[in-house]
Amino acid sequence: MNYLTLENVSLSYGEKVLLDHIDLKVNQGDKIAIIARNGSGKTSMLRIIAGIEKPEGDTSQFWMNQDIKIAYLPQDPEVIAGHTVLETILQGQDSWLEPLKAFYLSQKSHDDLVVQNALHLMDEYKAWDMDNYVRELMGKFKLPDFDFTTDKLSGGQKKRLALVKVLCGKPDFLILDEPTNHLDLEMIEWLEKYLLQNSVTLLMVTHDRYFLNNVCNQIIELDHGNLIKYQGDYEEYLEKKELRIQNEATTKDKTTKLLRKELEWVRRMPKARTTKAKSRVDKYYNLKESLVGPKELTDLEIDIEMERLGTKILELHHISKSFQNKKIVDNFTYKFKLKDRVGLIGPNGSGKSTMLKIFTGQLRPDQGKVVVGDTVKFGYYEQDGLILEEDKRVIDVIRSIADYIPLKKSKKLSAEALLERFLFPRPQQQVYVSQLSGGERRRLYLLTVLIRNPNFIILDEPTNDLDLITLNVLENFLMDFEGIILIVSHDRFFMDRLVNHVFVIDENGGIRDYPGNYSDYRSFLEKEKYSAQSQIVQENPSTTQSNQQRLNTQAQKKEIQKIERELEKLNKEKKSLMEYFTEAQYNDPKYNDNSQRLKIVETRIDELEIEWLTIGG
Repeated sequence: MNYLTLENVSLSYGEKVLLDHIDLKVNQGDKIAIIARNGSGKTSMLRIIAGIEKPEGDTSQFWMNQDIKIAYLPQDPEVIAGHTVLETILQGQDSWLEPLKAFYLSQKSHDDLVVQNALHLMDEYKAWDMDNYVRELMGKFKLPDFDFTTDKLSGGQKKRLALVKVLCGKPDFLILDEPTNHLDLEMIEWLEKYLLQNSVTLLMVTHDRYFLNNVCNQIIELDHGNLIKYQGDYEEYLEKKELRIQNEATTKDKTTKLLRKELEWVRRMPKARTTKAKSRVDKYYNLKESLVGPKELTDLEIDIEMERLGTKILELHHISKSFQNKKIVDNFTYKFKLKDRVGLIGPNGSGKSTMLKIFTGQLRPDQGKVVVGDTVKFGYYEQDGLILEEDKRVIDVIRSIADYIPLKKSKKLSAEALLERFLFPRPQQQVYVSQLSGGERRRLYLLTVLIRNPNFIILDEPTNDLDLITLNVLENFLMDFEGIILIVSHDRFFMDRLVNHVFVIDENGGIRDYPGNYSDYRSFLEKEKYSAQSQIVQENPSTTQSNQQRLNTQAQKKEIQKIERELEKLNKEKKSLMEYFTEAQYNDPKYNDNSQRLKIVETRIDELEIEWLTIGG
C-alpha cells in the first residue's frame, strides 16, 4: 500500500536550492532514513511531507494516504507553556483521545454522573489498554507526573514528551526528525525495538548510525538538492556509495580528457563570440562543473602541536556530590593518565553533566578534592553551551578566539583552513551566524572549542544535531588527537570508535570503571545476566524448571497466536496482489512496486511458516 508520493517537488531559500524536482514514494513497511549534510534541507523536506511547509511552483505533486494515522516529531518541538504534561499529551482531535480525556478529567470531578459516563466510555472503546500504554511510555521516557507543568521541563524532557505524544496514538506512518536526541541509551534501545515492528512505517532523519543500521531498510541521501536512493541498512549504504563514487571517478576520467580538448579550444577562441562559440564555452563550463562535482569527504589529517601534558593531569580524590536527597557521585577516586579516552554513561538525570562541571571546576564537590595539573588546558563542549553572536560572520567567530592552530614542524593551520576541514567552505565563512541551520551552529560551536588547541577535550553530547559527514570528520580528528578525551554521548557508534574504557554511573552515585567501549560493556552485562539466571537454576532446579516450563508454554502460545495473525494478514495481501497481476499491464506505474512487495510478502510468509513449525505449531 502506498502511503506517500512526492513528484517534481522543489524548494529554495534565496539562491540556495534545497530540493531540486525530487520524487519520493513511501510504501507500507518501508523504514527509510534521510542522510545529508547540515543545512541541506532534510528538516524542510520532512516539514513538507508533514504538511507544515509548502513546496514551490505549480508542478509539484503531493499525495498522502488519508486512510492511515500519521504522526510527525519535529527536531525542536514546541510545547505550550502553562499546560500540564497530561494536557500536552491529550492535545488534538483524534478519536482515540476522547475516552482518555473524559476519564482523566473525571478524576478531578466530584460528580458521580460525570465519573460513570467516563468509565462507560473507557469500557465502550476498550481504552483501558491505552491508559496503561500512556503510563508505560511516561515511565520508559522518564517523564514527571501528569500534573507537572511544561514550564518546568528541560529541553530534553520537552523532546521526550513530544515523542511520547507521537507514540501514544500508535500511528501507521511515523515522520521523525532526530528522534534519539535527548534519549539515554536504554530509551534508544527500547525505541529501536518499537520501530522494528512490522506495523510501523517510518521516514526519519537521524545521525545515530547504530540506530539507523538496526532499524532502516532504505537510505536516501539528499545531495545538492537531489535524492539518491539505496536499498539496505547503513553498512550496505556505505558499500553501494563507495561503488557509486568509483563509477563517478571513471566517468570523471573520461570527462577530464574531453575537458582538456575543450580547454585548448577556449584558450584559442577569438574575442568576438559567435552563437556557436558561446555554446562551446557553455559546454566547457558545464563539463568543468560535472568534473568537480560535490566534494567527497577525505581523511582529516591535522598534525597539531598540542601543548605538553605533565605527569599530573586531573585527579579526583574521594569526591561526593548530592543535590537535595539525590546522590550524583559517591566517594569516587580516579587519576587521569596520558592517552585516556573515557566514555561516561548512565541514564538521563543520573548527573553526567554535573560530574563534568565538577571535573572542570565549575562546581565544587561536597566532599573530596579535585586536583588539576598546571599543564592542563581544557576544551569543554557543553550540551547547553551554544551561545553565538548572531550578527557575526562565521570566520569572525573563530578569529575572535584565535587566528590559527600551531602544527608540528613550525607550521600553522589557519582559522579559514580549519573551517574548511569541518565543511565550512570559503563562501560560507562569510555568512552570518543568524543564517546557519541548527546543525551548522553546533558545528561552529565545536570549532570554537577546538581552535583553542586544548590538550584535554571534554564533549557533552557533541553528536546532537550533527550530520553523519561532520561526525566522520570529528571522529577522524579525535582519533588523531594525542591528548585526553572524556565523552558523554548517547551515540553508541561514536563512543565505540573513540573510547577505551567507560565510567558507568548507577542510580546511587556509584561509578564503575569498565575496560572497553560501550558495546563491550553491554556484552558483559548480557553475560552477567545469563550467569545469574544459570545460578538460580542450579540452586533451585525443580522449582525453576517447573516455572520455566509453564512460562515457556505460555510464551509459545502467545508467539504462535502472533505468527498466525501475521500469516493471515500476509496471505490476504498476497491474494490481493495476485489478483492485481492477473489484470495489470506491465507499463502500469504500480507494477514494479507491487512486484517488489509480493517478493517481500512471500519471503516473510516462508519465514513465519518455518518459525511456526519450529515453535511447535
